[in-house]
Amino acid sequence: MSTAVAARPPFDPAVAAALTARPDDVVTTLRADQIAALRARACPPDLDQVAVATRRTLTWHEAPGPAGPVRVALLRPEADGPVPVLLHLHGGGLVVGTVSDDVPAATQLGPGWAVASVDYRLAPEHPYPAAVDDAYAALVWLVGQAERLGLDAARVVVTGVSAGGGLAAALTLLARDRGGPALAGQLLVCPMLDDRNDSASGHQMAGVGTWDRTANATAWAAYLGDAVGGPGTAAYASAARADRLDGLPPTYVDVGSAETFRDECVRYASRIWADGGDAELHVWPGGCHGFDGLVPDAPVSRDARTARARWLARLLNRGATP
Repeated sequence: MSTAVAARPPFDPAVAAALTARPDDVVTTLRADQIAALRARACPPDLDQVAVATRRTLTWHEAPGPAGPVRVALLRPEADGPVPVLLHLHGGGLVVGTVSDDVPAATQLGPGWAVASVDYRLAPEHPYPAAVDDAYAALVWLVGQAERLGLDAARVVVTGVSAGGGLAAALTLLARDRGGPALAGQLLVCPMLDDRNDSASGHQMAGVGTWDRTANATAWAAYLGDAVGGPGTAAYASAARADRLDGLPPTYVDVGSAETFRDECVRYASRIWADGGDAELHVWPGGCHGFDGLVPDAPVSRDARTARARWLARLLNRGATP
């Protein structure tokens, strides 16, 4: 007696080839006892080299945080006057990753933008609210020091990939509700938004591609402990839990059609529209989770990066005299 396999969206050909040919670059599933080994595999980019390659100056800073200083790496372009800044939160399921991760891609979003990357604390050693507290501390510090650093405090966009995208969404809600620094936008790349981990796309993509619902469950449990999936999860931990999504800055959300987070990302953008907000949503056909990092030269990856950069450029030009 055969067991039927649930129908799934096809992977883009370049994505499918990479998933097959490069298994060492793919994390499909993850258990709690595998977190340490995954951290040991990390090969973060050299930010000194990134700064040189992108004609930026790298400086290191410490923002006063709730549990001590929060390190921030700032890459500022060579420019006169204050420049817009991306407050960057790295990916890694809230359990792995470094301050250097995803920064090269962030610097490519706009040559005139500074990138400030936050070295937030990781779970399970530092569960919720450690990561979002560190991110908020970095935001407050960055805006407060903007003039000294040559940054434009009125043009701060928070961004992140995967867990960093979910953390960026949570930070935006926290800033809204605390009356904190105003953000010019939030750019959420395949964000990890919902600790309930029970979407149709999560079930559909279980055991295939990258970062399936078992890996997702491991990460959320590390961050939230016994509260994961329960009725009391705060929106500042899991942004999809927010009762309302009004009062947010312009939002960009993108996600692959063949990944765990597809449905929660589509739902988040739809809720922003329903609450009268400004959102742009892209669902990239055939994309697995983090596809443009896995196959950066594939046409779908290039299109995704171009769309993000164009959204940022339009955001920067809002209110400018034609």
